[in-house]
Amino acid sequence: MTTPLPVFRLVLALAAGLVLTGVPAPVGAQNIVVMVNGDPITDFDIDQRSKLDTLTTQKTPTREQVINELIDDKVKLKEGKKYGVDPGISDINQSYEGMAQRMRISPDQLTKSLETKGVRPETLKGRMKAEMVWTSLVRGRFKEKLMVGERDVAQAVQAQTGDKLQIEGTEYKMQPIVLIVPRGSSPALLETRRKEADTYRSRVGSCEEANSLFRSTPNATIRDTVTKTTAELPEALRKVLDDTAIGHLTAPEVTKAGIEMVVLCSRKPTMIDTPKKREVREKMYQEKYEKTQKAYLDDLRKAAMIEYRNR
Repeated sequence: MTTPLPVFRLVLALAAGLVLTGVPAPVGAQNIVVMVNGDPITDFDIDQRSKLDTLTTQKTPTREQVINELIDDKVKLKEGKKYGVDPGISDINQSYEGMAQRMRISPDQLTKSLETKGVRPETLKGRMKAEMVWTSLVRGRFKEKLMVGERDVAQAVQAQTGDKLQIEGTEYKMQPIVLIVPRGSSPALLETRRKEADTYRSRVGSCEEANSLFRSTPNATIRDTVTKTTAELPEALRKVLDDTAIGHLTAPEVTKAGIEMVVLCSRKPTMIDTPKKREVREKMYQEKYEKTQKAYLDDLRKAAMIEYRNR
């Protein structure tokens, strides 16, 4: 399933709202406003979340709305620890870097942009951690409840439009290959590895040859077979795979890991879900997810010890 909408919207909103203007964040007061299961929420926490919410939604939330968001986060994080779902610093930083990458900026640029709006990066990371924990909990604990039946999807599509449920497409089986280039390596080493990749492309004529070669090549790795259909791949990658001969490697691409290629193991016609069917399935899943997570959160809040001190 795709990432729940709040995280996706957060990326888009930050990408649209972060401008390198603004004023430095003031030092907030540490007056405790609410205690949640013995964990404090301060005026500073509220001020920070309010600024982040304003930045991402372009609307100023009420103080009560922000307090409730922070209470929800505390409750989610405690429930996560109960089930051993507690992302570490490296996990959060990786997610933060991923967000910056999707916004087409560096993590340092994201941090600077937040700070010029008076938002500490830790505020965004805290919100991201709560979202990560909650998504894992809901999907893990209610996996069967969240399943969307194919018959229900088909009936919904037919009731809405009467469209076909499947169309002709292509199935691709491939294996990603990485020629590892450590971070901070010189441009010369990167160019050397790129030339190696071109040499390998001329030598490989099948997936068997690729596995034999790269499983014994130092500083290289070949991953397990991945199967994707037309509907699951962006148009640019589909074109690359359609232009690649079976058993051969795609052109090398520089990534964070080093030089990456894909060996195409097979390409064959198949039937795939129509865009309308995928849209209906995703909508039905999101409706189930929202209903389930709301009921779960309501139960946790009822059981939590919430003490208001100074609203």
